Amino acid sequence: MIHIRDHQTGYLFDPWGYLGPKRKKLLSESWAGLFREEILFALPVNKFASFFTEDFGRPTKELYAALGSLIIQQMHDLTDEETVSHFSFNIQWHYALDIPGESDASKYLSLKTLWKLRNLVMREKLDVELFNQTTEALARAFKVDTTKQRIDSVHIRSNMRRLGRIGIFSQSIHTFLVNLKRRHPDVFETIDKELVNRYLSEKALSCFSLVKPTESGKTLEGVARDLFALVRLFEKNDDVQSLHSYNTLLRVLKDQCRVTEAKDNQTEAVEVIPPKEVPSDSLQNPSDPGAGYSGHKGQGYQAQVMETYCDSKDESLRAKTLNLITHVEVESASIGDVHALIPALESTRERDLAPVEVLADSLYGSDDNCERARKMGVDVISPTMGTPNEKTLSLADFQQSAKGIITACPQGHTPVRVTASKKQKHGVAFASEHCNLCPLRGQCPVRTGKNDNYLYYDIKAIRIAKRRAMEYSPEFKDKYRWRSGIEATFSAMDKTTGVKRLKVRGLSAVSYFARLKAIAVNIFRATSVRNALTPTSKTLATVKSGLVSAKFYVLDTIYVFKEQFGETLGLLATIFTPAKNEPHYELKIAA
Repeated sequence: MIHIRDHQTGYLFDPWGYLGPKRKKLLSESWAGLFREEILFALPVNKFASFFTEDFGRPTKELYAALGSLIIQQMHDLTDEETVSHFSFNIQWHYALDIPGESDASKYLSLKTLWKLRNLVMREKLDVELFNQTTEALARAFKVDTTKQRIDSVHIRSNMRRLGRIGIFSQSIHTFLVNLKRRHPDVFETIDKELVNRYLSEKALSCFSLVKPTESGKTLEGVARDLFALVRLFEKNDDVQSLHSYNTLLRVLKDQCRVTEAKDNQTEAVEVIPPKEVPSDSLQNPSDPGAGYSGHKGQGYQAQVMETYCDSKDESLRAKTLNLITHVEVESASIGDVHALIPALESTRERDLAPVEVLADSLYGSDDNCERARKMGVDVISPTMGTPNEKTLSLADFQQSAKGIITACPQGHTPVRVTASKKQKHGVAFASEHCNLCPLRGQCPVRTGKNDNYLYYDIKAIRIAKRRAMEYSPEFKDKYRWRSGIEATFSAMDKTTGVKRLKVRGLSAVSYFARLKAIAVNIFRATSVRNALTPTSKTLATVKSGLVSAKFYVLDTIYVFKEQFGETLGLLATIFTPAKNEPHYELKIAA
């Protein structure tokens, strides 16, 4: 039965009045105060409630508090046992989740309830809704400017052991035998006893980790033959083929081996392929089939993260601006960053958080991505791939028309002939008498022909050459220097929430943890910004001393100031207008 409290109706008597003004001020200025005011109401309780009935069964845990506890757990990187303890006794949690009562029904959360809540969120992908709703709420509350954003990926290691190739084979066989013995004991008895003894017991399995380097090749061939024998033994058994562990054997065989077909009465043979031929999306550990491999970062997953940023040179203004994480998507480490940019832009556009300008490294800035982003109204600021040859002229050195057609060489000579094809490929011919005497002939990409000198190119090459030339401009360097700030975000995420090394396995679990930890970072940042925007006691003392004009950075803060201190000081706030050419509002006060 659904249990949802009304958190928007105020209390007749303040349930937190017993704390006193100083402790209550600490609560309201902490993350708990921001969570209570901005996040709690934004939780997607309506979608969560659809999995419960209104008139049957015991009441659920209060759904706002239940969903909120999942986020706060990741904010502080707590275990389940620690979460239950904090939910029961931590006053910051009670204030953030709006739990004023003292009964066990209000302030107790069992481990089983916590597990069921988390599994439900992961199964139904409600972590996406949690992230989207809270992000949009903070964007509205802090009037976040989303026109300028930056994107990059952070590597995440799941809770799996790093296995070599022998370990992957042996562990996959062991898991399959254990599963088969449990599910189909009669079929299990048909397997050769010697093979079973090699892999089934934990003691026998540990022997594979003690193999000497000189014997590793021979051992790898042996475990490959055993795995291939099991695959062929049950390839026509529908019951066995339905097992997940059997499909794991098939995947390992496909990733790591090459099977030679039988010819002239010869039996099939299995051959282990060289390590360089093993694909990056191959199985890394049977316990975590979603993990991949990156030659740059290693095994595991990666989270694509996009956030807003402030490029003002004024440090005080940057402190009062919320850098909001607007997009998080978790994927295998084997997937290249080039595929992440367009989905991120589409996701933010659906939620009215789309950027106009995105900073990214060269892996995101492929020509195809830049053109697709341009059609979406987004300018991608990214270095081009590859290292240019400084001793050779580029296409950007040639004079061009607005449509990218070369109209003159670097020396100013116009072509004698211009050709174009339907596939956006073009060619220009220059007079030989000009090219033969040109001082730049050794650096020029124009090649000598039978009658004239020729240069063939396409529009894509022109675009890349222009982008590469722009990289040396002061304007590009001034903009692109802000991209490195996202590395500080990843460092803060790791130190605050432990996102780079998680205690779970599997794509759905890793995605859940990464998104909720991103919410946590947004909440911590928003708390700091809100406190920076709040009038200090020093400002109030200045007003008391007779000052007739005071400046504040947020209009909402001015209203709060007027409501709380206007009558006390005997002042009347009369005008709220943006100060000319300044990013704040001016409050004019008359006695």
